[in-house]
Amino acid sequence: MSETWWRGAAIYQVYLRSFADGNGDGIGDLAGLRAKLPYLADLGVDAIWLNPWYPSPMADGGYDVADYRAIEPSFGTLAEAEAYIEEAHALGIRTIIDIVPNHGSDQQDWFVEALAAGPGSPERERFLFRAGRDGGLPPNDWQSIFAGPAWTQVPDGEWYLHLFAPEQPDFNWRNPEVVEEFHAILRFWLDRGVDGIRIDSAAVLFKDLDNVEESYTDHDEVHEVYRGWRAITDAYEGRFLVGEMWMPDQERFALYLRQDEMQTAFNFDFLSRPWDADELRASIDLTLTTHVPIGAPPTWVLSNHDVTRPVTKYGRPDTSFSHQDRKHGMPTDLVLGERRARAAALLAMALPGGLYVYQGEELGLPEVEDLPDALLQDPIFARSHGTDRGRDGCRVPIPWSGKEPPFGFGAGTPWLPQPADWKNLTVESQQADQNSMLALYRDGLRIRRTELGDGVLTWLDSAPGVLTFTRDSTLTCIVNLTPDPIDLPAGQILLTSSPLDEGRLPSDTTAWVR
Repeated sequence: MSETWWRGAAIYQVYLRSFADGNGDGIGDLAGLRAKLPYLADLGVDAIWLNPWYPSPMADGGYDVADYRAIEPSFGTLAEAEAYIEEAHALGIRTIIDIVPNHGSDQQDWFVEALAAGPGSPERERFLFRAGRDGGLPPNDWQSIFAGPAWTQVPDGEWYLHLFAPEQPDFNWRNPEVVEEFHAILRFWLDRGVDGIRIDSAAVLFKDLDNVEESYTDHDEVHEVYRGWRAITDAYEGRFLVGEMWMPDQERFALYLRQDEMQTAFNFDFLSRPWDADELRASIDLTLTTHVPIGAPPTWVLSNHDVTRPVTKYGRPDTSFSHQDRKHGMPTDLVLGERRARAAALLAMALPGGLYVYQGEELGLPEVEDLPDALLQDPIFARSHGTDRGRDGCRVPIPWSGKEPPFGFGAGTPWLPQPADWKNLTVESQQADQNSMLALYRDGLRIRRTELGDGVLTWLDSAPGVLTFTRDSTLTCIVNLTPDPIDLPAGQILLTSSPLDEGRLPSDTTAWVR
């Protein structure tokens, strides 16, 4: 693959705690991942993106990083991480790691030093400490993205800002020490063979604390940070940056993708849209209009560790997604949801650019919505006083084999319980079934690797409720979102998401035709 391999790559997201447990303690780890690398090679992915694998108290699933240059002991060791990178490379699979620049852990050395050093110290200048207002009030009334106040008071009376959980103090990105520290962190991992950097919460590094309104998203200063990161990654051949920005303004979004900043960013607009032809077409057009003029490849994402799984989402009466309303408990038709998720998968695979697949998506796993309250670990649940059940439902360990939990995940009891009815969703049960979701992903990714990926899309005329486009390889993708079967164009049928109905394309089905 070329130096710009990432432009059309299929990238598989591994949430390490829930992928495969190699040592039997109920927590996924590097040993488990290394043992499953042949599965991922066989699936046909070009790279693996790993959620944070650093030492962490796990107040937010590892996004509270205590040491950016080491591996969480429950996952393994730095030597194991280096071995994994080499073994993956030997199979043609690249590695993308997650860097969390907005905040660290309250147990990180820097923050411990800041607490000990006291007000006005250089150590505190690495974070956002401020004096409170009269009456024992915090510096302002900003609220955390995870609900509740965004400020926590320390024993000497000062307050520190945390846009997320209190265990995640925000760094002060106007401090040159912070800038240089992250440059060193990037080099540390690039020197170890990492191929890409996923940037968590990329748009929120700079804060205007004098503003009574919450003012932290997309300040212009942030672009200088990523120009610096791009200069570092450009010194290593074939490396790239992908940003996580939830931003409605596409013109502002595009600024992060300029030639001297990030190469790519996650496309959350597409993920959030309902199962509707006009909505999906609008999202695709908006994405291409944003990316094509600046030469940046789009990315297409149906799910990740923060959002409702597609089989559940697409089976609901309301098929859109937002973080503000996860629609937890809304009735879902899983048969309909799976049918639409299969059609959506082939649609996403056919679009020009890069593709991200979240672990378990290729198995058709649904959201687990009946986890016991006592087992929920997402800080959103506690901080919202239970009004938002959080993201644990899409993080349940995936099923590999067998007829009952833990379904080959490992020898121990998994950190979150798996539903007993997942016995028909295991990798083992789907391997030999040519009609399974796993078979669809394997076939789709195989064809995608040679005929799709990076390139150009041309829309073709089609009836209302139908999406039809052709790609540079002359492959045509047809998605039927109407209630009735439709005729297919003449040609060789390469793949369909569901069986044809007497040669016609049924409702909620995608076909690839040459």
